[in-house]
Amino acid sequence: MAVGGVLEPVTLLRAYRQGVFPWPIEGLPLVWFCPRERAILEFDSVHVPRRLARTRRRTALRFTVDIAFARVIRGCADAARPGQESTWITPDVIAAYTRLHELGAAHSVEAWRGDTLVGGIYGVDCGGAFAAESMFHREPDASKLALLHLIDHLRARGLDWVDIQVMTPHMAALGARTITRRAFLERLARTQARRLTLFR
Repeated sequence: MAVGGVLEPVTLLRAYRQGVFPWPIEGLPLVWFCPRERAILEFDSVHVPRRLARTRRRTALRFTVDIAFARVIRGCADAARPGQESTWITPDVIAAYTRLHELGAAHSVEAWRGDTLVGGIYGVDCGGAFAAESMFHREPDASKLALLHLIDHLRARGLDWVDIQVMTPHMAALGARTITRRAFLERLARTQARRLTLFR
């Protein structure tokens, strides 16, 4: 959609509220995307495999919201990703989204084993809609359980879907689907018109 600019909070918020997100690529100016096909996860269509459902019922993990945003985004940046030599979550991205969090626009869910952070997910409040950005785990299923906790949190506040931007095998297995850019932008606008308060 665009090339250039800087990761300032005002720029980021304006972009997200219009369905656009940054994806830094090493060696290029800052690139902004609004894909022709957009991946979304609708809460009523979420498929929780039996094993994960069993793990969720039995887990001793503790989940929190917005307790350790900076640690979560750094955990996402450090996570190994098959087929990727580097991460788009650069130090500039970490600084920019941490500032968004301080301003109340970026949020995280944390998974804890005792006092140890073992997984999490973060994303951006797009004016009453939510864009999930990245997640990480340091023990099996921690990030998946954090995502389910996020879904419960958002559902309780009236939201019924999240933007996951680009489809992945993991998200497809959970029931995510792709829609056209036009359908996505129309859905985003309808959701924003509801003026939901997703976090306090």
